Amino acid sequence: MDTYGFGGGIGFDFFPIIFGIVFIIILGTIVVSIAKGIGQWSKNEQSPELSVPAIVRSKRMNVSRSHHHHHEDHHHSHTTSSTTYYVTFEFNSGDRKEFRTTGKEYGLLAENDTGILTFKGTRYLGFERESNTTEL
Repeated sequence: MDTYGFGGGIGFDFFPIIFGIVFIIILGTIVVSIAKGIGQWSKNEQSPELSVPAIVRSKRMNVSRSHHHHHEDHHHSHTTSSTTYYVTFEFNSGDRKEFRTTGKEYGLLAENDTGILTFKGTRYLGFERESNTTEL
């Protein structure tokens, strides 16, 4: 008997199953992301803090934007953005490693800067630039 006037049918019988599967996939993705984050944090905590000579090889930014609409009485929308900064360093061995930095650190570094990079696992701790001045 069709009490809601939707005509019943197979589509409505499968909706709870499909909804459950999608819910489990989303929940599983969130749990995996959290576990990876905790694993990386733990690995960084166990890594030694290293200070090694390095050269700034490249810099890049990743800008993420999201656009929000409000459909109530006010027809407003707004866009928010978030910028993530990355710097790639090259070591004396020729190996390269990219680190996420703050916007301030990103702005202070220039490609081909040389100095001492300090890091712990994948965590950037700082870069002390070599002085380019010569004594007279």
